[in-house]
Amino acid sequence: MHSQIIKFLVLIIFFISSCSENKKKHLFILSGQSNMVLLNEKETFIPMLEKKFGKNMILVVKDAKGGEPIRRWYKKWNEKSKENNNLNPINEYGKDSIGNLYDKLITKVKKTTIDKKIESISFIWMQGEKDARENLAQYYEKGLFGLYDQLSKDLKRENINFIIGRINDFDLINLNYKHWTKIREIQVKVAESNDKFSWINTDDLNDGYNKKGDSINNDVHMSVEGYKTLGKRFAEKAIELIINNNN
Repeated sequence: MHSQIIKFLVLIIFFISSCSENKKKHLFILSGQSNMVLLNEKETFIPMLEKKFGKNMILVVKDAKGGEPIRRWYKKWNEKSKENNNLNPINEYGKDSIGNLYDKLITKVKKTTIDKKIESISFIWMQGEKDARENLAQYYEKGLFGLYDQLSKDLKRENINFIIGRINDFDLINLNYKHWTKIREIQVKVAESNDKFSWINTDDLNDGYNKKGDSINNDVHMSVEGYKTLGKRFAEKAIELIINNNN
């Protein structure tokens, strides 16, 4: 009798697990430069999503690299860079550099989603500091829209949510990063151009202590607590867009 009960419970667990696997899942794609790298998505981001949608109902793909400009993701940058004779990113990074980080990201996304049914896709972007430093604001808006269009085309979805983490208040006087405030303005402009887009504020996240235990004030990177809050804000905004766009 006891063994029959165990078998019955195993069958129930298997059935529940199978049903969960067959349901459509919410996909979250995280990318960008160092502030995305340093974000530990397991601390606050994933737990909030699991609490809202269920532990087996989300897929999270993260691929980021510190200190990189948007041209490492936007594959048509070569066409735009010809407008500026002083800019030759191919010589700076190598022949395969334009868009190669995007190739790495999309490969990981497609591998993760094989045989998976997807309910929604949210693209979360934390990047822009490098372009501000290289004074490339004039290309950044096209880069953001182009990157989103790339992803939409490759994933064959026209309703991808797009969440941008606006770069923080590190250099609001544009002292060392001449295009800092311009990049911030562009990020907000793009984020407010579409009901499926949005942005989050990070200005209050770069004071306190970093992961090395050093005190930071108005830093280009976030504090330990700042990254936890960053994950929460990304999750909250993603949930908001998913709910609004599914109604």
